[in-house]
Amino acid sequence: MVDKVSEETDLALVQRAASGDVRAFDLLMHRHNQRLFRAARGILHDDAEAEEAIQDAWWNAYQHFKEFRADSEPLTWLTRIAINESLARLRRNKSRAAVIQPLDASDESEDRPSQEERMPAPESIRPENQVARKQLRGLIESRVNELPDKYRSVFMLRGIEGMEFGDVASLLGLSPATVRVRFMRARGLLRKALQGDMDFSASDAFEFAGARCDRVVAGVHARLKAAGVKGA
Repeated sequence: MVDKVSEETDLALVQRAASGDVRAFDLLMHRHNQRLFRAARGILHDDAEAEEAIQDAWWNAYQHFKEFRADSEPLTWLTRIAINESLARLRRNKSRAAVIQPLDASDESEDRPSQEERMPAPESIRPENQVARKQLRGLIESRVNELPDKYRSVFMLRGIEGMEFGDVASLLGLSPATVRVRFMRARGLLRKALQGDMDFSASDAFEFAGARCDRVVAGVHARLKAAGVKGA
């Protein structure tokens, strides 16, 4: 028998959750935990911090479902909440606060494309001896972790999550041109680190499924129960 609730749109699930339907809220979390984790991970550079950030983000979203007016897509709204929570956490860490400052004159030149970056990127090719998928994913994740923070956050959303440049710009408070340049810079750094052209989209990198996803849902459920929400 088909579970009709699981096939409902995000907006329908948000509306159900706003009415106290915990099942709908669970479906939203399982459906979009990976996107929110990748957004948070790109900013916080730490798995545990990112998990806590998205738990806070889901809790925040739950408390404001009734106020959602569909001015944007639910997933865009949820991602923005996760990013704002991640940035707030980063600000609280004074040693890394400078990473999230707005673009200023000091780094404007850094975000101009070089002559090389204005050229079309070469077609991605696979290594001559194909690396097992899991090993390749692990290698890419390791290299992405080494990116400077301002490049990593852009790459996680555009290169891994596949979001449009305009959407990434809106979520991070940057201009589309800056997002494009930072994405190209990130690709260039990864290309050098990996010593060859690979498929940098790597959509299966930074997976957030199974036990990790369930752990976040369980954490949010604990908050629901503490708040006396029925069905949690």
